[in-house]
Amino acid sequence: MLWRRFSGEPLRMPVKNAVEEAIIRETGSGYKLKVCIGTDSQVRATETEFATVIVFLREKHGGFMFISNEKTRQPYTIKERMLVEVAHSIEIAYELCDLFNKYDVDMEVHADINTNPQFKSNEALREAMGYILGMGYAFKAKPDAFASSCCADKMVN
Repeated sequence: MLWRRFSGEPLRMPVKNAVEEAIIRETGSGYKLKVCIGTDSQVRATETEFATVIVFLREKHGGFMFISNEKTRQPYTIKERMLVEVAHSIEIAYELCDLFNKYDVDMEVHADINTNPQFKSNEALREAMGYILGMGYAFKAKPDAFASSCCADKMVN
């Protein structure tokens, strides 16, 4: 996966190194950090684009994020696509969780899945919640899942 900053500047090191550098820099500046990881997707004709974000929140001092986009021509049902979004988020959470433990940074996985049963994405809620909680991660769904439903949503071209 290729990662970049919100400015578009590519990360010039593996994402794990960039995340550790950010944690050290921000906590060294006295900020209490929380990290939220989320993925959103957009289907256009035969192509699905996924955007995964790592959102760093500085308590009472804003935040910043790292972004990765990926496109595929694989067709998905809505439920499959929601679960692939969750899988992308869990993949990066799993890669980074030892850093969050090492530096005592709270982390949540956000799923762009509606908790209202009237929405189609709700079909995937139980499985997604089980997947995320089963990995031992904190879980948020809409309307509380801003990393996926706001941040990642804006990064899907």
